[in-house]
Amino acid sequence: MWGMPLVILLVGGGLFFMIYSRFAPFKYFKHALHILRGRYDNPDDPGDISHFEALSSALAATVGMGNISGVAVAIFMGGPGALFWMWVSAFVGMATKFFTCTLAILFRGRDSAGDIQGGPMYVIMEGLGKKWKPLAVLFAIAGMFGPLPIFQANQLTQILRDTIYIPQGWVTMNAHMGGDLITGLVLVVLVSIVIFGGITRIGKVASRLVPTMVVIYVCCVLAILAVHIQEIPYYLWLIVSDAFTGKTVMGGAVGSLIVIGIQRGVFSNEAGLGTEELAHGAAKTKEPVREGLVAMLGPSIDTILTCTMTALAILVTGVWKSTEANGVTLTLNAFNEALPEVGTYLLVICVVCFSISSMLTYSYYGTKCLGFLIGAERQHWYNYFYVVSIIFGTVASIDAVINLIDGMFALMAIPTMISALILAPKAKEAARDYFSRIETFEVFE
Repeated sequence: MWGMPLVILLVGGGLFFMIYSRFAPFKYFKHALHILRGRYDNPDDPGDISHFEALSSALAATVGMGNISGVAVAIFMGGPGALFWMWVSAFVGMATKFFTCTLAILFRGRDSAGDIQGGPMYVIMEGLGKKWKPLAVLFAIAGMFGPLPIFQANQLTQILRDTIYIPQGWVTMNAHMGGDLITGLVLVVLVSIVIFGGITRIGKVASRLVPTMVVIYVCCVLAILAVHIQEIPYYLWLIVSDAFTGKTVMGGAVGSLIVIGIQRGVFSNEAGLGTEELAHGAAKTKEPVREGLVAMLGPSIDTILTCTMTALAILVTGVWKSTEANGVTLTLNAFNEALPEVGTYLLVICVVCFSISSMLTYSYYGTKCLGFLIGAERQHWYNYFYVVSIIFGTVASIDAVINLIDGMFALMAIPTMISALILAPKAKEAARDYFSRIETFEVFE
């Protein structure tokens, strides 16, 4: 499913949104930061969580293992040039998120319990009409499997096994199933404490955890880059040049390199998948464009900042061409090369925070999809399936996990992008109206 047609849909759709809006969202980046700070937050507006909590919830899912091991997978498969196409996905993804999340508020619907909900299935039903319901059902079905926590559980288990369990002699390389299962059970308990409290509790936990974990991780990577500062200019140039040749790893297969970069970039920032609409659709606001502007900040933090940091750490340390390691182990090798005494433990802390934060938000996505399909009164059933899947993630192979998640994400992107492209004039009209009134808004801070 991740062939060139889907890449064209995501990247081409993002380019269309940028040109169609005449780059308007990017002109109001500063205004988006004011919204994020709560300057216009009205506690009486409809919704469940603040703008900041909505972005934190979305980032809790996107700033996760995709930034640590997903980038490593991209470099392992496609070489340094893959990062360039991840940047492309992030830049056009900013425009995509502006449109999709504006629509998520503009066309919020009500579930079977009468509560306001946002997400691609409600955008399709409210914006396009009931005749498009099969498209909404497709998204909801894929949305129950794409956000499963199996990738996070898999990679967290892998790094704990490689850095703690095996070195301490608790398990061996050939007999580690028991340790993996114990890890899975502990994760089930930790995740269950939060997710059964709903989006309000998830938003509050995420708003505290996400800023802290991003700062810790960025500081760690800056330390690595400081050790190899003389290598940075060379690799920045290699990222750009290799993007159009693919000679480093792909042997000139530029088409495959583009697919890998876009695929891993979308996995990282989730622009166009529809998960962003599920998170931002819960924001407390009467102004759809505000949430679109806030959502636009996500890819810049997630892919352009955090993924670039990881990629440079892997590249400048040279571990990407001196080992067959893949995923989180490749990133671990980079940390150990530059920070030999503490690198392992610092990355373990980051991986634990990133993995658990992603698991918290992903559960909310699945419950909303199940609620759309069988009723809000039964949507909590999903959480039981969700926590059980954590066990599967800890014992499955990384290839099986990536194939399942990528396949479901591809299915989610199709209805999300089709509905957003059809309804783009509605989002543009809302944006034109909002920006014309921007000087008249009441400030609540």
